[in-house]
Formats: sequence, C-alpha cells, structure tokens
Amino acid sequence: MNFTITAGPHTYRNCPIRVEADIPGAQPGEASLVEANGNRLPCQVSVEGGKTVLTWIEPLMNAGESKEYTFDTAASGGAGVEIVDVGEGKLEVRIGGKLFTRYCYGTDWVRPFMYPFIGPKETLVTRGWPVVDGIAGESMDHTHHKSVWVAYGEVNGVDDWAEDDRHGWIRHVAFEEVTSGPVFGRIRARNDWTNHDGVKQMADVREFTFYNVEPERLMDVKIKLIAEPGDVELKGTKEGGIISVRVATTMDGERGGLITNAYGGKTEAENWGKPAHWVDYCGPVDGKTMGITIMDHPTSFRYPSRWHVRDYGLFTANPFALMDYEPERGESGDHLMKQGEELNFAYRLYVHEGSAENAGVGERYFCFIAPPKAATK
Repeated sequence: MNFTITAGPHTYRNCPIRVEADIPGAQPGEASLVEANGNRLPCQVSVEGGKTVLTWIEPLMNAGESKEYTFDTAASGGAGVEIVDVGEGKLEVRIGGKLFTRYCYGTDWVRPFMYPFIGPKETLVTRGWPVVDGIAGESMDHTHHKSVWVAYGEVNGVDDWAEDDRHGWIRHVAFEEVTSGPVFGRIRARNDWTNHDGVKQMADVREFTFYNVEPERLMDVKIKLIAEPGDVELKGTKEGGIISVRVATTMDGERGGLITNAYGGKTEAENWGKPAHWVDYCGPVDGKTMGITIMDHPTSFRYPSRWHVRDYGLFTANPFALMDYEPERGESGDHLMKQGEELNFAYRLYVHEGSAENAGVGERYFCFIAPPKAATK
C-alpha cells in the first residue's frame, strides 16, 4: 500500500504522524515505510479502538511538500523506545538506549510523577529535590513539586495538590497499556483520587506517549478525569495543574530563565493566568540553555489553557483558577462533573536546547495540532 503525505504551510521537523489504514496482513509491531529512493523509515503498527494505526516520525518536510511511501512489513531495525519495569513501583523509559525518565507510581509517594526528565545532551531539565538530595544549589521549597506530575488542589474539597495535613492521595490502580516500539512507547494508567482516609473522590486515565526522536524529546500527554463514584466539583484554585513541571533550579526566572508564550508574552508577569496555546520555560543548565514547552491541544477542556507559571520554577496548565487570575471579572472557574461525566485534556511536552525562538517552538506547535495530511492509494 502507498501513502502520500502533504505538508501544510509550515516546516515540519521530527513530526509524529498517525494514519488509520486497513492493510491486509499488517500485524501490531515493527514495520517500515519505503521512499522511492529506497530510504526506510521505522513505522509502528498498533490497534487502537479496533482500528489499525500506522505511526512514524517524519524527519523533515518543507511547507507544501509532498512525499510518497510504500508500506513494508519488514522491520527497519535500530533502537526505539523501550519501557521496562525496574521494580520499586517504577517504569523506566529509554529512547535510543538512553534514559529519558522513570514513571514512579509506587505507594511510597503521595501521587505518581516522572523523574528524572532528561533533555538533549543528557541534561537534567527538572528539579531533583525532594526526589533526590545533593544537587548543588537546588531550591528546597514545595515538597509536592516533583519534576513532572498531574494533580489538582480542590476536588470535592480535598487537597490533591499539596502534601500538608489531611492531603488527598492519587493511587495507581492498574496499567491499561505498557508498550515499547521502534517509533513510540506508551504508558496508560488508571488512578483513583481519594481523600486522606482513602475514600474515592474521582478517577483518571492518563496516557503518556514517548517518541523516538533526537536530539530533542517529545512526549504527548492525555488526561481523562472521570466522575466516579459520584459527582465531582473542581473548585477554581490556582493550586494545581493538570500537567505540572518544576524546572531545574538554574532555569528559574529568578536566576536567568525566561518564560515565553505563543503571543510573545515574556516573564511571569506576562504569562501568569493568561490564556495561550503554548508556554515555554527556558534557562541555563550546565553551561547550556535548555527549555521545556507545554503545548495545549484544541481538544482540551477550556482550550487554550491558562497558565500557573512562576519565576521560581513552577510551570502548570491550569484552566480553572479564574478567580485568582482575574478576580475583577467575578468568575470562579469552578466546574461540576456529574456522575459518569468526563473531562479530557491533551498536551505535548517538547524538551529542547536553546530559547523558544531558537528551538522553533511556534512552528513545532503545528506538528502537534496540524501535522501533514496523509492519504492512501
């Protein structure tokens, strides 16, 4: 089967592309796409929602360019994304044989998180404390800020953000998928949000997809909040983030880092509480400028998100805290989910070297929301 890929009015680099296709004989796992010149791209076949899906990384397409590929069941070889259970409630994610992160879900912690988070040139781009001690110069505030995590501050009156007295818990229930492959690896987990005494307030299904790209890192995040066993009231508080990051201390805006958004806003003052399609946080690490972008997708609840992002290194997508962001409007930002209802959020994290401008974040955003279109022949 042949595919024609056509780019839109943007340049696409290391762009994940997914195509639903009915291909006789295609089995889940490794495959290839072959260009007319014989060049092979790794391709991964999966079955999602009963449909066969092909996924690959398009290395470079210029605006308006078209390419044609032929599907081949033969594997292309080479290291991809490997997800390994390393014990102690941790899954390790390796890309091209290199450690990227560990998903820590064990009961030793109040809620699941990812640490370390390693960007280009083996650079640690999130804070180590309180997960690990001994990193020189690190700030040691807000013990609940653990690298990369999902949490929210007021769920049916329960604090599922901080770790003070009577805090809530987010407990791992089961993995619905743990996949390794040549193009992507995926972790999908179900969790229960409870009060301090273990009484369930809400559930979530979170999905992390890690792509086999170099030198940057790409991770897609899907979060589904589920109102079970009863109604769920999410109060409009700034204390929370559906996806949350604590950047490496040297990247803090207070120490020479820079926060930038899709509209050109810079610094905390021009980003905190503002709606934006993406926000980037960059700064110095080990003599290099490193950055993390969080991109919001149009399918997310209250897109584009508002952002709880601080010069001291906190960086979260929080679309609820309207009373904190703009109290003069008199809007609370509260949201009530009736029993059985769901809220969905989708983000892409782009870990890069250089500033947002140097890393082409504006163009890379269109890889996420408007990738090249594919048609089968």
